[in-house]
Amino acid sequence: MHAFKNFRSYFFRGMAALLPTILTIWIFVQCYVFVQDKVSVHINRGLVRVLVMSMDWYPAVTEEQLQAYIVKENPQLQGDPVKIQKRIGDDEIVRGARIEAAEQYWVYGPGQITGFIIVVIGVCFIGAFLASVVGRTIWRIIEHALMNAPLIKKVYPYIKQVTDFLLTKKDFSFSKVVTFEYPRKGTWSIGLVTGSGLKKVTQSRQTEFYTVFVPTSPTPFTGYVIMVPKQDTIELEMTIEEALRFVISGGVITPAEHLAFETSRKVQEIAQ
Repeated sequence: MHAFKNFRSYFFRGMAALLPTILTIWIFVQCYVFVQDKVSVHINRGLVRVLVMSMDWYPAVTEEQLQAYIVKENPQLQGDPVKIQKRIGDDEIVRGARIEAAEQYWVYGPGQITGFIIVVIGVCFIGAFLASVVGRTIWRIIEHALMNAPLIKKVYPYIKQVTDFLLTKKDFSFSKVVTFEYPRKGTWSIGLVTGSGLKKVTQSRQTEFYTVFVPTSPTPFTGYVIMVPKQDTIELEMTIEEALRFVISGGVITPAEHLAFETSRKVQEIAQ
């Protein structure tokens, strides 16, 4: 029984260590497979046709390849070498056989990586274009249309939130991590300071405010933006990344214990 408990403990410990790496590799592999199967395969086929149409000498095909292509396209000619021989010189047959021979390398062989590389370069060019004034203007028009399109407007904004959070550099940045009593007294929440409070509020209350983003678990790209008096907050000695990991994991992944102890001590001081 003791050996079984040890085995189970070691197994789950090993899984906990390996799963993040395995899942990360799996996600990237799936992205690569999707691009290859749904996008780059068509790019490669287009590339093959450009090569065949622009270079009469590439790729060279043998008589056996021409005969095999004729039979493949016209199965009724199987076993009739005379009719097959008559069609060998047909320009359409030669072009089709050359395209098929080129596809063996560019679409199904080692050359298929070319389409993936073209996709990556194309995405970079699109990103560079969208960084320009004209690009941003055009993209705003497209996004406005998507945001107002039936059905699409129910899905697109939320997907955009996720991708923007993961991939886009924000115009704002979080400066520090704080905790404060929210949503009620005695309950403490973690927030990310994005700036000072609105000037009108600060002046009317004659006190310094923080503008704080309170992320929700397990999706920290959604949450609340509130203004809190600076004296009602406790600055935590943790990084933005540690705070986000804490939120995403639902509090399972915590910073170092001495930080938690320090936070607890400060909370008790305020309560007193």
